[in-house]
Amino acid sequence: MAKRRAGAQGNDEASGGAPARRAGDRGRYGRLSRERVLTSALELVDREGLSALSMRRLGGELGVEAMALYRYASSKDALLDGLVEALYLELEERLADLTDGEPDWRAALHRIARATYEVCLAHPQAVPLLSTRMLAVPLARRPPAVLRDHERVLTLLRDAGLDEARCTAVFRAFTAWLLGYVAVELREMVDNPEESDPAFRLGLHRMPPQELPLLRESAAAMAERGGPEGLAAGLDALLDRFTS
Repeated sequence: MAKRRAGAQGNDEASGGAPARRAGDRGRYGRLSRERVLTSALELVDREGLSALSMRRLGGELGVEAMALYRYASSKDALLDGLVEALYLELEERLADLTDGEPDWRAALHRIARATYEVCLAHPQAVPLLSTRMLAVPLARRPPAVLRDHERVLTLLRDAGLDEARCTAVFRAFTAWLLGYVAVELREMVDNPEESDPAFRLGLHRMPPQELPLLRESAAAMAERGGPEGLAAGLDALLDRFTS
């Protein structure tokens, strides 16, 4: 999705320096589209987090009144689902040359996992939606890009010769490992980023040494990301468990 570039005029309007536009006006960068709205919403969340996202704030980013956005997202929940869609569309772009019937299905699963990991690390502020919106939205109502991702993984597993029961089990385990690994990678560990001493940086002085000796001892190592290598090692162990 194309990146938006804001100029000085855009900053003035977003801060209220220019008169509000009517809901039917063109946006600051031309006519609105769903892609433009979702791109701008994702950029806002990337910069300032999910708490900053509202129809009013997004309208300010685009130079339109909030009412103009309801043509592209009928509610705040629909906008959040649109952010999930945007993440999965970016994943599709990274997997554009991955086709059904890949001869090495395990390598294809690794590639999907790695691409998903990279998308999540590029948009960490939006990652919680991958869990919260999936808990709130029934399967059939999820964005088409999400459903295509599910279909892509299931197709690889069925083409590999797994029966329906094992295919379902691997799909669940693959999804759980992938999203769980990303969540652990992105969890907040630093208590005080101004501190140079690792112990104070992690806030270990706040943790009772008598009650939590192992956690204090392991905190520094746990604060390091496992990276794509850890993702791949865990995925191999998981696939070995189901296919051996």
